[in-house]
Amino acid sequence: MKVTKIALITGGSRGLGKDMALSVAKKGVDVVLTYKGNEAMALETVKEIEMLGRKAVALRLDLSDFQSLDGFMSVFTQSLQSNWATTHFDFLVNNAGMGATVPIEKVTESIFDEFLNVHFKSVYFLTQKCLPLMNSGGRVINISTGTTRFSNPGYSVYASMKGAMEVFTRYIAKEYGPKGIGANVVAPGPVETDFNGAAIRNNPQFKGMLGSMTALGRVGNADDIGGVVAFLCTEDAKWVNGQRIEVSGGINV
Repeated sequence: MKVTKIALITGGSRGLGKDMALSVAKKGVDVVLTYKGNEAMALETVKEIEMLGRKAVALRLDLSDFQSLDGFMSVFTQSLQSNWATTHFDFLVNNAGMGATVPIEKVTESIFDEFLNVHFKSVYFLTQKCLPLMNSGGRVINISTGTTRFSNPGYSVYASMKGAMEVFTRYIAKEYGPKGIGANVVAPGPVETDFNGAAIRNNPQFKGMLGSMTALGRVGNADDIGGVVAFLCTEDAKWVNGQRIEVSGGINV
């Protein structure tokens, strides 16, 4: 009997996360996706996943509120039990995030702390809480950014937190490998979504400039990223571990 695989995808209701959720579902994986504020959009994504023949659930999670993690884990484990009659799952995709372009001189402690919570502290401890629930053969996939390799002015805080997450990913791979759990990073380059106030989509000149920096001559789309995440949730990727996979069309090569 084929065992149902389950993925938890944070920020899976829209943008890159939505395409990840749909791409994973197309690989035969059921999905628990999280959203911060737009429940209607999350439920629409659930409906689209169900149309693909997979089961899906949407749960609220605000990574900027670190104290909410325990409550979320309680709801998540209850959802696993009620929807799948299990206490375990297979894939954790840490995708939820926020964006802002802030020069170093204008970074405040409150901005720093919000980025810290959303992109590293909450990711670290959510992962810590999830790892005991993950089946052997499971994978942690952390979504990073091309700006940990090349520098884009205004991204110092964002990229620093993502850089910390990339180091954390390698430690997950090392410490949980004996349990059969792997971990990898997917690092998108510039992608045309509503991230960071749709900065790329709303600025054709900026979009053109970024596109000209890639070997393929364009910025990315959401569906350029989701398929790579889905691949890492398959047996085809079973020997890929502890890696940073940049999905950027070859920017600044």
